[in-house]
Amino acid sequence: MPRKNIQGRNRIPLSDMVFAVVFKTYAGVSGRRFSSDLQEAKRRGFITQIPHFNSVFNYLEMEDVFYILNELIRESAKPLRTVEIDFAVDSSGFSKGQSKVGWQTAKYKGQNISIKDWLKCHLICGVQTNIVASVEITDGNAHDHPLFKPLVQRTAQDFQLNHVTADKAYLSAENFRYVADRGGMAFIPFKENSRANHRTNDELWRKMYYFFQMRRKEYMDYYHKRSNVETVFSMIKGKFGERLKSKTEKAQINELLCKVLCHNFCCVIHAIYELGIETDFYKR
Repeated sequence: MPRKNIQGRNRIPLSDMVFAVVFKTYAGVSGRRFSSDLQEAKRRGFITQIPHFNSVFNYLEMEDVFYILNELIRESAKPLRTVEIDFAVDSSGFSKGQSKVGWQTAKYKGQNISIKDWLKCHLICGVQTNIVASVEITDGNAHDHPLFKPLVQRTAQDFQLNHVTADKAYLSAENFRYVADRGGMAFIPFKENSRANHRTNDELWRKMYYFFQMRRKEYMDYYHKRSNVETVFSMIKGKFGERLKSKTEKAQINELLCKVLCHNFCCVIHAIYELGIETDFYKR
């Protein structure tokens, strides 16, 4: 007898699932309660099928969703590239579990709190609209310095760089030079033991060192634009929470990317009204 061609259910379009996982992060409700929001989204034509709430959780595990979310973060920032030329770099932690303490407490005072229970979000943001141009997710023990170059590199591909500010954790002659090679200027405060020729003969290092020593107020005026990146983390955690609800690390990383993407949506909407930017989203 010929074998029957047995097929399961047709897979829900990936575009519908990406919409669902991002929308659920924005809504901040449980999977079951979110079902009514998906029904309304289908009625309005935003999705073609209503996925089961368990399917939303399953898609957070997918590697494809990780790459799509990263690209969507970059694409969502591009509408503001005509107004953003100054950027700030920093990182902050998001809890994997039920921790009730903040990241700063866990990082500096939490002797009994494992830093492995946190994911670290490294990002670069515009200082005028707080839009996130690029993001990297690592474990809680990762150092900040190695993430500076990839964040700046991707931002330079989408934006014109003027000033890039960061704290002392990113201080190096290589980072000063890396920003300069892409048409910008980095403002990173020097440490107490820094010297004009300390461990480097780089001319740009010496110029920035003397700028910092001789015209410190002007230098720090540029540097304090970095405060906006602290605002970005406060906005993300205040609106979408510091705790990640997913169970596995892959899903937690994608959930964190969803939080950053939702933050970008809020920034674009705010800029439309605040800066008078015209859009054609409805036409598209």
